[in-house]
Amino acid sequence: MQEPVAGDVSTALPSFPSQASLAADSYCIQRIIAEDPEWSLAIVPQLTELCLQHIIRNFEKNPIMDHLLPEHQRKVLDKLSTGLPLTVTANLIHDEDYWKRCCTQHWQVCDVSNYGDSWKRMFFERHLENILKSFIPNITDPNQVLELIPLCKEYVWKLEVDQFLPPVKLDQKEEEDDFSDSGRDFGLSEVSMHHYDLGVLITALPHLEQLNLTYGVKDCGMNFEWNLFNFTHQDCYNLAVALKKCHNLKIFKLTRSKVDDDKARLLIQNLLDHPCLMELNLSHNLIGDKGACAVGKLINHSKLEILDMCNNQIRHLGAQALAQALANNSTLTSLNLRLNCVEDEGGQAIGRALLTNTTLKSIHLGSNELSEPTATLFSQVLAQNSALTSINFSCNHIGLDGGKQLLEGLMDNKILTEFDLRLAEVGQESEYLINQILQANQERARL
Repeated sequence: MQEPVAGDVSTALPSFPSQASLAADSYCIQRIIAEDPEWSLAIVPQLTELCLQHIIRNFEKNPIMDHLLPEHQRKVLDKLSTGLPLTVTANLIHDEDYWKRCCTQHWQVCDVSNYGDSWKRMFFERHLENILKSFIPNITDPNQVLELIPLCKEYVWKLEVDQFLPPVKLDQKEEEDDFSDSGRDFGLSEVSMHHYDLGVLITALPHLEQLNLTYGVKDCGMNFEWNLFNFTHQDCYNLAVALKKCHNLKIFKLTRSKVDDDKARLLIQNLLDHPCLMELNLSHNLIGDKGACAVGKLINHSKLEILDMCNNQIRHLGAQALAQALANNSTLTSLNLRLNCVEDEGGQAIGRALLTNTTLKSIHLGSNELSEPTATLFSQVLAQNSALTSINFSCNHIGLDGGKQLLEGLMDNKILTEFDLRLAEVGQESEYLINQILQANQERARL
């Protein structure tokens, strides 16, 4: 064996592996390669959390809610899908936060104050309204509505349907293909234009208090036809029968639906002696004097407080019938006859009724072809009536003398706070002095 030579440094020091080789050996020995790329050192969820996740995933098949602790119910409700069938959620989930999520995901604008501050009520009322607006007779399955009744009946208090679609007419070519030669000999049967019958629905809603309807089609565009806006006699009959059975109804509005005298009388006949009806709105229709006479009869055969007959075809005979009812009435507080044509004969009749009536607080007679004779009688009303707080004579021909007489009658009136005389030609001086009296009355009412 060869001895090391003194002073030979290379042989005196031990040899060490290079830094690169050490790093390579360390990587081979110490590295860990996970087979699951999502593997982590996170703590395994508690069994409770795993169970709640299972309940959420399988809620449609096995809806477990009542047996959970309150804090566990909260976790489940916060993560439940809003797309679950209503047959599962309607009568099981009462949590408002869940129904709020359902509403905000369906509609951009959600004002819960219009629905008694209840998100669940909002969801079911608007959901039902959307079904009715898109219902096409003879095409849409009626079970869509019928199956929803047991799910929503406890949560619907108001229905606002501003569109009813008529049945779809088949194309002439399709009609010819569908009928045989013998059928052509007798002619093609016309498609019925009746709309969806609300009878079964609204009579099955025990809490329904308000019903707002318009028979027409919105956004029809280039497909416009007049028959899209027909409120047929059969529609009217079906609705009238349903209203008679709707005992809790407080507000009924049927507007912009071409309701004429005959249809109005049919509706009123079924509303006589209604136990709860407080507001009736038949504005923007075709109601004339005969229909107004029927409404006059209703005034004293119901608990009606608000009546709106704006924009119809009522003339002096109809106004006289309403005035006769008004003279003996003790419940009506608001009457709107704007945009009719009662003229002075009808206006004076209403004025005479207000000399004895002690409950009406607001009357609107704008755009009714009134002139000085009506103003003369209403000057007496202003001096004697102690209930009226609002009168509207706008867009009439009251004239300068009529304005002076109204001012004279208003001198000692301490109750009236609103008197609209715009475009009534009463003169600037009378209008200014009348406004001064009204401001004093408003301040007195405020205090």
